[in-house]
Amino acid sequence: MAKEITIKEALKLVNDGDHLVAGMAASEGREFFMHLHEIADTINHVTIDNCLPLHPYEFMINDVYKNNFTINSWFFSGDLRKAFKHGNIAFIPNQLHFAGAKRAQFKPPNIFIGNATPPDKHGFVSLSLSNVYEKKMIEQADIVILEINPHLPRTLGDLEVHENDIDYFVRVDYPAPELPDAEPNEKDKMIGKHIAEYIHDGDTIQLGIGGIPNAVALALTNKKDLGVHTEMLTTGFMKLYQSGAITGKKKSLHRGKMVAAFALGTKELYAFIDDNPAVSILDGNYVNDPMVIGQNDNQVSINTTIEVDLTGQCASESIGTVQFSGTGGQTDTATGAQRAKNGRSFIALYSTANVKNPATGERQPMSKIVSTLKPGAAVSLSRNDVDYVVTEYGVAALRGTSIKDRVERLITIAHPDFREQLMEEAREIGYI
Repeated sequence: MAKEITIKEALKLVNDGDHLVAGMAASEGREFFMHLHEIADTINHVTIDNCLPLHPYEFMINDVYKNNFTINSWFFSGDLRKAFKHGNIAFIPNQLHFAGAKRAQFKPPNIFIGNATPPDKHGFVSLSLSNVYEKKMIEQADIVILEINPHLPRTLGDLEVHENDIDYFVRVDYPAPELPDAEPNEKDKMIGKHIAEYIHDGDTIQLGIGGIPNAVALALTNKKDLGVHTEMLTTGFMKLYQSGAITGKKKSLHRGKMVAAFALGTKELYAFIDDNPAVSILDGNYVNDPMVIGQNDNQVSINTTIEVDLTGQCASESIGTVQFSGTGGQTDTATGAQRAKNGRSFIALYSTANVKNPATGERQPMSKIVSTLKPGAAVSLSRNDVDYVVTEYGVAALRGTSIKDRVERLITIAHPDFREQLMEEAREIGYI
C-alpha cells in the first residue's frame, strides 16, 4: 500500500539527474511543484516534463534556477512562453495520442507526480481530471507520488488505480484548478453560427478551448441527440448536456457516454462529472487515436488555428519560429473525424489580428489568411488534412480542391481589406 509522506519528504526523493513527469493541466501535483525550487541547492540537472502547467512555479519561471532544472513541455502555457528566454525550456513535438508513449520510449520517468481523489473503500483512487498519459506514466515510473485531494471530482472510466500501485501519498487540501469559461465575443458567435449550420442532430462532436469553441457550443443548444468524443471535456459540454442537446443516443461508439481524455473548466463542471456514469475519462492514447475517432459515425472535429496559408496549411502552435502553444490533439481529431462515416473537420480563426508594427510601435490589423506562413512556422495540420476553414466571413470547403480552388475559396472568407492584396500575392507566387 502507498505510504503517506509530507511534501518535504517527497522532495527528498529527487536525486541528481532524475527525470520527473507531471500530470497534465489540473492533474499536476501543485504542492510538490510549488516547493520544488527549495531543493535547488542540493540537486542538479533535474528534468521535468509537463503539459499546460496552470501555475507560475518558481523552478519554472525564475531564471535563478535555470541551471538546476530543465523543463520540456508537450503544450506551452503563458508562463512557459514568458520563461522561454531563460534557455532551459524546450517544446516536445507530438501528436497527443502518442505524446506520453513516445516520450517514455525516449526517456522513461524516474518519478511521476500527479494528483488523485482519496482511496475508496476498495483502495482505488481516481486520477480525476486527466488520463491523457498519467496512467501510462504511473506504470512506467520508478517512483509514483500522488497528491490526495478531497476536492477533486471522482471521475469514472479507466483511470482508477489501486493504492498498491502507488508508492507515496501526500495529503493536500486545495481547490481543483479551474479554467474560467471564456465569454464568446461577436466574432466568436458569428463563427459559431457558421459551423453550427454544418452540424446535424445525432452528430458526435469534439471541441477545443476558448471563445470560438464556447460559441460553437452555444450555437448548438437547439440540436438533438448530440454525442461527445473529445480530447478535452469543457464547461460548454456540460451546458449542452443540461440543455438536453447531448444524449449520446445516436453514437456508434460508447453509446450514451461522453468520452474524453481530460477535463478542465469551472467548479460547476467538476460537480457535474463527479461520480457521473454518463462521463468516461479514458486513456488519451485510445481517445485521440484517429482510428478510434473514425469509428464514430458523424464525428465532427472543431479546432482553432493561428494562421492559414492560401494552400490550406495551418500554423496552430507557433508564430514563426516562436513556440506559442502546442499541437495538442488537432491532427488526431481532424484526421480522425474525416475517417468517420459522414465525418467533418473544421478549423476556425478570426480573419485578422492586431499586430504591433515594429517601426511605429502601434498595433494594426493583419490578415490571418496569408499567401505564405511566417518563416519557420510549424505546420500543425498539413494542407492534405484540412477539410473546412471558417472565419467570421464564412466557410471555405477545401476537401478535394486544387490549389487554385483553395486560393479562391480562402480569399472569399478573408477580411475584405486584404482580399485584393492576397489575390495579387497568389498571382506573384504562381498559385493562380
